[in-house]
Amino acid sequence: MHQIVSLTVSESKRLIARGVAQCDAVQRARDRGVIAIGSGTTNAYVIEELTGSPIDKTTMVTGRTLPSGYRGPALTYTGQDLVLRRGERVPEVKANEYVAEMGPGDVFMKGVNALNYERRQGAVLIGHPSGGSVGAVVGTIVARRIRYLHPAGLEKNLGVDLAAVAARLNVDAEGKGPTLFLVPGELFTEIEALSVLAGVEAVPVGAGGVGGAEGAVWLALFGNAGQLDRAQAVLAGVRGEPPFVSA
Repeated sequence: MHQIVSLTVSESKRLIARGVAQCDAVQRARDRGVIAIGSGTTNAYVIEELTGSPIDKTTMVTGRTLPSGYRGPALTYTGQDLVLRRGERVPEVKANEYVAEMGPGDVFMKGVNALNYERRQGAVLIGHPSGGSVGAVVGTIVARRIRYLHPAGLEKNLGVDLAAVAARLNVDAEGKGPTLFLVPGELFTEIEALSVLAGVEAVPVGAGGVGGAEGAVWLALFGNAGQLDRAQAVLAGVRGEPPFVSA
């Protein structure tokens, strides 16, 4: 049995955040270890789901893509990162700085600018001369076997080998603009969220939209009647999620 559904970008972000909060690795780290979450639009939703409290998500934005003539609210990175140690919030600390206190089984979250789901690739655009927030932590994350989770929507799914693209961009001495850095870690998309929350298999079957549904994704959900009912209940809980910002 299957059903076909669509999700706007903001609905996807809320769905992914709820799935992340309920996945086994995050639950274990919340109970017995450390979870560290810094900037990012989807990360802001994850922070809300893990704390149970709304935040001003516009204060958790670093890199951003905006339309020409954008006149919406300011998008900044002035908000508070979330670091949980055994379920208790560590006050006034940056996620990147706390990586030095983390170890195997702990979870660090950072989104990506691009993904290739079939190849399980995630990549970030790097504009900072020393690698920015990713460059500051990736070596420690790998060396200490910290769980590196990338909450990201399928709107960012590209049909190219990101390793090949990065190789072409990053060796061009005359190139302008950011480089592309493939990051280690695990992608956590709408597919993983629906598996965690409802037990269904989600398969992308379409994308795009208008009138506020730009970037939307269409998914075919496969499962038994009970699983599909649970999926519909989960989706009902994210329907109508407001846009991240209203210009």
